[in-house]
Amino acid sequence: MCRDDIAVKPVHWGLRPHASPGPWRRIALASTVYVGWIGPATAQPAPPSPASPAIAPAVVRAPPPGPGSPASPHPPSVDLDGTYLWLGPIGAASRIAAQWDSTFGADAALLVIRERSPLGAVGVDLGASRWSERGGGRVWVDGILGTRLAGSMMGISLGPILELSDLAHPRLGGTIGVWGFLGITPFARVGGVRDLGMFAEIGIHIALPVLRR
Repeated sequence: MCRDDIAVKPVHWGLRPHASPGPWRRIALASTVYVGWIGPATAQPAPPSPASPAIAPAVVRAPPPGPGSPASPHPPSVDLDGTYLWLGPIGAASRIAAQWDSTFGADAALLVIRERSPLGAVGVDLGASRWSERGGGRVWVDGILGTRLAGSMMGISLGPILELSDLAHPRLGGTIGVWGFLGITPFARVGGVRDLGMFAEIGIHIALPVLRR
């Protein structure tokens, strides 16, 4: 039997006796438990406030060139406008006096190109060629007009022609033709020469630009 006026001691497990902790040790133990509990929550970074606007990095843009900025001395490579001198060989097959013959020679063309203009090419062409079988040759001066069609420069030519022969006096005539610039310049023209009648020819001119201004 136990008496009611005797305090009951706590039961200790194990072989060694446990000392009852003092009040300061209880306070230290409670503080350690509290700090260990709130530590993980305070270690996480606070989420950004919805009211705080996001700050984007500033983009530095170069200012546009002002009126006083020096212009580039070279025009863009895509800008083909200008005045050109073209030189190159020319060859053609012609039917004249009811016979076919071929001519070979050279010509020079002085052209002003304005690609964005309805009249994109204006100029003059001077050429000379020699017959393969007939002997003699021909000299011509043509005015040239052109415009851009289907992405290429095309046009017409018109001018006088002088037919030369080893056995006859020069004969005067005239021609009208069409041409297209495709890297090379194919052409076709018809004309007439005094005492020889009408003729037709097709040919190719290889235009080589030797001067641009």
